[in-house]
Amino acid sequence: MDIQTWHPISVHFPIAFLLLSGILSLYLVYKFKKYLAQFNFGLLLIGLIGCGIAIYTGNIEDGKVSRTLCDPTILKTHENYAYYLLWIFIANLAFWAVKLLIRPKSYNTILAILIIVSSLIGICCLVYVGHLGASLVYEQAAGVKVPSEDCEGF
Repeated sequence: MDIQTWHPISVHFPIAFLLLSGILSLYLVYKFKKYLAQFNFGLLLIGLIGCGIAIYTGNIEDGKVSRTLCDPTILKTHENYAYYLLWIFIANLAFWAVKLLIRPKSYNTILAILIIVSSLIGICCLVYVGHLGASLVYEQAAGVKVPSEDCEGF
């Protein structure tokens, strides 16, 4: 398995886990159920680990891919927003940790607002990072190996 395939493989799990977690977070703010909140915490944790792996594998590919792009600024924006996404969902995880472990009654409203805002911003960043990644692959052929005319080697 070529190292070049690791990034596309590793990005899809955090997309699924973090998107589901963001949506579930919005639901749980209004209809709190402890078992779902604990499940959501697990989704966030697994999604963040996957996000770290996706960023790491993306950084490995950055050096090779950036030399072949028509507009390398899209790659840099993709990378920057991936880091923003990571930090926003880390904040969301921290807010859920406070809600589940400390359970502050006096700060419930503030905590709910922080969870809503971090979930919405995180989902928006996730969609934007995915859009930029798709743009890199489908518009600029980032990381795409173009076969010869006679498809030799396949």
